[in-house]
Amino acid sequence: MNDKSLSNLIKPLLNAWYPTISHGTGVYLYDVEGKKYLDGSSGAVTANVGHSVQEIIDKMNDQAKKVAFVYRSQFTSEPAESLAARLCELSNHHFQFVFFVNSGTEATETAMKMAIQHWQEKGKPQKIKVLSRWMSYHGITIGALSMSGHAGRRKRFVPLLEEYPSVSPPYCYRCPFEKTYPSCDLACANELERVIKRTGSEQIAAFITEPIIGAAGAAITPPDGYYERIREICDKYDVLWIVDEVMTGMGRTGKVFAYEHWKAKPDLLTLGKGLSAGYTPIAATVATKSVLAPVLNGSNLIMSGHTLSANPLSSAVALAVLDYIQNHSLIEAVESKGAYLYAKLKSLQQQVNIIGDIRGKGLLLGLELVQNLNSKASFPSSFELTSRVIQKAQDKGLLLYPSQAGEDGVEGDGIIISPPYTITSHEIDELVGLLTVTMVEIEKELGGEEEKNE
Repeated sequence: MNDKSLSNLIKPLLNAWYPTISHGTGVYLYDVEGKKYLDGSSGAVTANVGHSVQEIIDKMNDQAKKVAFVYRSQFTSEPAESLAARLCELSNHHFQFVFFVNSGTEATETAMKMAIQHWQEKGKPQKIKVLSRWMSYHGITIGALSMSGHAGRRKRFVPLLEEYPSVSPPYCYRCPFEKTYPSCDLACANELERVIKRTGSEQIAAFITEPIIGAAGAAITPPDGYYERIREICDKYDVLWIVDEVMTGMGRTGKVFAYEHWKAKPDLLTLGKGLSAGYTPIAATVATKSVLAPVLNGSNLIMSGHTLSANPLSSAVALAVLDYIQNHSLIEAVESKGAYLYAKLKSLQQQVNIIGDIRGKGLLLGLELVQNLNSKASFPSSFELTSRVIQKAQDKGLLLYPSQAGEDGVEGDGIIISPPYTITSHEIDELVGLLTVTMVEIEKELGGEEEKNE
């Protein structure tokens, strides 16, 4: 392809062709050629209420007629104040403070800064390290990427990154300790204590986790008791616990916040993606009163901020999304819809031989793809299996979300299925039907390639 044919718009692959979207409605998107796509991934696990919801569009227009932007150093606004109050209410007032930003990456980096500032203002400026897990993803800026254990996304920038990932993931399908739950006694959680001791708790500000590991682990879900143990360890060693719910928050797993599946509450929480369902950019860092108390008694200033933080338009849209979710009881339906989807995927697993594991909660489900069901061997990276599955599915009119997986988080394949909460049983049947055709064809292609290599 010559330079003259390149678009001025930088896309994920500079010289690749991408269909141009025309419009969307419900769980479907349509390109300018009229092709229909079932949005089985909510875009990037974002469009949780579906596309073109008129109730949200109307409230967006209403706010735009009043004011779209004010600078947070000069004004506050009713939508931003109301949204912050709503989020605290949804946590049953476990959280008391909300800092609005524009993306999940900004939210996790702000949480990191808040944690460090918390200890600075308590007279412990040496507590600046943020521990994290391998097979995790918390964002693409240097600070957020330092906290991420996503080897593929770290690779180009390793010399610039802090060495924060240090704890193994709670990966029961491929236990890094070669144990089995529950006889393992939660070895993956207990590893955090060893790392804290080796590093020195006096150096550690926080530990960050995704409740369910998304892009780096195809919905890896910890066993019962895992987060309760994490909370114990953090309390024991004076370490704040940050929960990254950019992907899981606002009902994706069948609870408002995914941490509610466990009997443990974090000190800091990050939200994004589903907070506005993709209708406008907005994300949030949410903190308990105890986290902000030293700041209130000290500098009285959170050292962070972005030009478009807490703008009235984005705040009003997020409120409209939360109203829509509540008014239509969408979160209450996520658990049953997720169970139905999971059962359909388990049936598919019996038809093909490359689905090694199905995991997740609610409407955040992951498939790990393997070369051998018994050995759990991953496909060589040269097969580019995840990309092939994603592309073939899209060709057939199904959108899926790519993920890493595998023993080392480098050579392994996974996909995430995360449709809008509004999906019906009939549409789930359609989704799994398209996925079945995709997987059967992929398996045949792989069989042919293996025969050629023999």
